[in-house]
Amino acid sequence: MVKNLVIVESPAKAKTIEGYLGKDFVVKSSFGHVRDLPKDNNAIDVANNFKPTYVVSADKREIISQLKKLAKEAETVWLASDDDREGEAISWHLAETLNLTGSSKTRRIVFREITKNAILHAIDNPREIDLNLVNAQQARRVLDRLVGFELSPVLWKKVKTGLSAGRVQSVAVRLVVEREREINQFKVSSAYRITARLDAGKGAVLEADLPTRYKTREEAEAFLARCAGAEYRIENLEKKPGKRSPAPPFTTSTLQQEASRKLGFSVAQTMSVAQKLYEAGKISYMRTDSVNLSQDALTAAQVEISRAYGAEYAQTRLYKTKSASAQEAHEAIRPTDFALMKAGSDSQEQRLYDLIRKRAMASQMADAQIERTVATIGISTQPGVTLTATGEVITFEGFLKAYSESKDEEEQDEATTESSFSRGLPPLTVGQLMPLLQLRGVERYAAPAARYTEASLVKKLEEMGIGRPSTYAPTISTIQKRGYVEKDTREGKERKFHVLTLEGSEVKTEVKTETYGADKAKMFPTDTAMVVNDFLVEHFPVIVDFQFTAKVEGEFDRIADGEEQWTDMLAGFYGTFHETVERGKDIERNTLGSNREIGLHPETGQKLTARLGRFGPYVQIEPKEGAPEDEKAVYASLRKGQFIENITLEEALELFKLPRVVGEFEEKSMTAALGRFGPYIRHDSKFYSLTKEQDPHTITAPEAIELIENKRKTDAERLIKTFEGRDDVQVLNGRFGPYIVVGKKNVKIPKGEEPADLTLERCLELGELTPDKPAKGGRFAKKAPAADKADAADKPAKKPAAKKPAAKKPAAKKAAGTTAKKPAAKAK
Repeated sequence: MVKNLVIVESPAKAKTIEGYLGKDFVVKSSFGHVRDLPKDNNAIDVANNFKPTYVVSADKREIISQLKKLAKEAETVWLASDDDREGEAISWHLAETLNLTGSSKTRRIVFREITKNAILHAIDNPREIDLNLVNAQQARRVLDRLVGFELSPVLWKKVKTGLSAGRVQSVAVRLVVEREREINQFKVSSAYRITARLDAGKGAVLEADLPTRYKTREEAEAFLARCAGAEYRIENLEKKPGKRSPAPPFTTSTLQQEASRKLGFSVAQTMSVAQKLYEAGKISYMRTDSVNLSQDALTAAQVEISRAYGAEYAQTRLYKTKSASAQEAHEAIRPTDFALMKAGSDSQEQRLYDLIRKRAMASQMADAQIERTVATIGISTQPGVTLTATGEVITFEGFLKAYSESKDEEEQDEATTESSFSRGLPPLTVGQLMPLLQLRGVERYAAPAARYTEASLVKKLEEMGIGRPSTYAPTISTIQKRGYVEKDTREGKERKFHVLTLEGSEVKTEVKTETYGADKAKMFPTDTAMVVNDFLVEHFPVIVDFQFTAKVEGEFDRIADGEEQWTDMLAGFYGTFHETVERGKDIERNTLGSNREIGLHPETGQKLTARLGRFGPYVQIEPKEGAPEDEKAVYASLRKGQFIENITLEEALELFKLPRVVGEFEEKSMTAALGRFGPYIRHDSKFYSLTKEQDPHTITAPEAIELIENKRKTDAERLIKTFEGRDDVQVLNGRFGPYIVVGKKNVKIPKGEEPADLTLERCLELGELTPDKPAKGGRFAKKAPAADKADAADKPAKKPAAKKPAAKKPAAKKAAGTTAKKPAAKAK
C-alpha cells in the first residue's frame, strides 16, 4: 500500500524529488495537463455563464487510470505541480479527475526550487488549491478559445482557408508587421562624421571626434579645408569619478533576452534548457517576473562572492521590478547552490547555468568604479570649434569581475561595446600640442529601427504589459508555426559612401562600398501576416489593440488576486466581441489587401495583379479581354522579402523570367523554377531543391551542377538496395533508420528483418500491408497542436466551406503568356 503519493507534472522532476523523500513516498508524473477543452464547438456553454467542458486527453487515459489506483490506496495525496496559475490549474484538474476534491487526504504543496530543504519545507506547509489562480487560468483559456473559434472562420471566408487569430498572437504579429513597414518607409539620410587621429607622444595616438555632424559633402569638405595647416592643442582636461551598478537577477523575460544575445538561443530553446536545470534541482523556478531573492539566497550569494573574489566585492542589494503586475512573492531565477560551478549535463545546460549563476552573483556585488576623462582639443584655424576625446578607466571592477550585461542592437550606437566601457586615454596635459596624423570625414547613413529578434519581441511585449512569463515562449513559437512570422537570416545590400581625407592642404575624396541591412535570426512578417493584420486592425481593432490586450492581462491578475469574478470578466468582453464578429461576416472579400492591381504588361497590355493564394503570395498575368475561354492566367510566386502591398510592376515582371534554363549538364538542360515546395532545379525529369542561400533567378550552371552532384552523393549513401526493373521500390537508410519506399509509400521494416536481405516480393508484400496516407482531416489525421499557455487561438473542428478562388495558383510556370505547370513531384 502507498502511504504518500506525490504527483508532479514532469517525470524528470519526479525522479529528482523521489531522491529527496524517504521510502514512504512514491512520486509520479501527470506529464503536464490531464484535461483540456475538447476540440469541437461544444467546449464552452456561453449561455450558461461560460461553463467549460473538460475532457481527459486520449493520451492521458492510461496515466489517469494508474494515478486513480495509486490515489485510492494512498493515505495522503500531495499535489505538487508548479507554483503558478498553470500549475495550480493542473492540480485542480488532477483533484477533479482523481475524485480528490474535498478529500481530507489531499494536500497541495508548492516550491520554487527542487532541493531537499525546499521539498521538506513544502511537505511541512501544505495548503489548499487556490481557486483564484485556477479561475485566472480558466478565464485565459476560455477567452482565447472563444476568440479563436469565432474569429478564425471569418478569416477563412474572407482571407484564406486555414488561418487563425488569437488575442496575444495577433498583437505580437502586429508588432512585427508594423516594424517591417516602419523599416520599408524609412527615409534614408546620411551625415558626415569628422574624426581626427593625433600624435599624443611616445607612440600614443589620441582619437577625437567633432561633436557636429555635417549633412552635406560640401559642408564637410569646407570644414576639412579650413583645418589645413592648423595646430591641435589640449584646451581642457576634465576627470570625473563614476560608477556602474549591476543588473538585477534574471526574470523569464530577461533570461530569454540575454540567452539570445550571449548564447544565440531561441526563446523556446532557453525555456527548454532552463526547465531541465530546474527539474534537476540546479536553479529556481524559471517562469517568474520577480527580481527578488530570498534571504537564504542573499546570504549564500554573499558567502560565495567573498570566497571567490574577496569581501570587498560583496554588497547585498534588493531590487524592485518595474512591472506593476509582477508577483513579488516569487523569486528571480538563480542557482540553488551558488558554490556549484558545474551543473549542466550537456554544453547547453552548462552555458545557460553559467549565465544564470554569474548574473545572480553579480546582482549582489559592489558597483564598478570608473574614472571618466574628457579631453577638449582646440583647432587653431577655427576659434571656438573643438574636438572631443572621451575615455574611461575602471579603477575597481566590482560586479564586472563576474558578469557584464549585453545590449540589444537598437540600444547600441557605433561607439558602444558589449561592456559599455571605452578605452582609457593616453597621458595628456593642458596646453599639450599634438601633431595631426589624419583628419577624415566619413559619410554615415542613419539606420531604421532594427527588426525584432525573438528576445527583443518578448521584451517589447513585456514592456507593453502583454503576456506573462509562461506565455512568451508559446506566443513566439505560435506565430512562427502558423506562418505569420519567419525567423530568417538575410544578406545585406551594397551601397556607396564617401570618405574625405585632409592631406596637406588638399581634401581628397574616395568612394567606398559597404554592406547594409544584413539581418541574422530576425523576425520577418509574411504576406499572410500583412493581410491578416490589416483585416483585424480595420474590422476587429479591439483584438489587436495594445492597450486592450494589456488591460485583459490586468484583469487576469485581478481574478488571480480574488478581486474579480472570472465569469463577469468574460461576460464584459464577449458581448461586444461577438457582435463585432457577426458584423465581420458581411465584409466584402474584394475590399481586402489580398488582391492588388499592379499595372499593365508593357508589351501585351495584360493586367498584372498580386494575390494571396493557397500556397502563399503570387503575381498573376490576367488573360486579355476577349481572349478564348481556354486561355489561362500565368502565375509566379513572390520572392522572399517581397510583399503584395508594395511590389512594383518592374519587380513583378522580373518574376516571370522563371522557369529559366541555367545551362546543360550531361547533355540535358538544367532549369531553375519555383514550385509549391520552394525553388528547385529540374534536370533529367528529376527535381533538386535549392538551398536557403540560393536564388533561382541568379543561380549559375556550376552551382546547379554542384547541387545535383551533392544530391546524388547523398542519395547513394542512403541507398541500401534496389531491384532491377522496379525503380519505384528501394530500401533506404533514413534519419530514423532503414525503411522501404514502395511507390509513394514509406514502409516500415518489421523488427528482426535485415534490410539488405529483403526481396522484391517481401517489399511489395509489406507495401500492401501499409495503408495509404489518409486524406487531410481523416481518421488518422495529425492531431491539432496542443493549446498554448500563451494563446489558444483555437480553431473550430469543422471549417466552413471556402469560396473557390477564381484561378488556382500552380507551382511554377513555363514562360510569360503560357499556362503554368506544376512539377511532377516534390523537390527532394
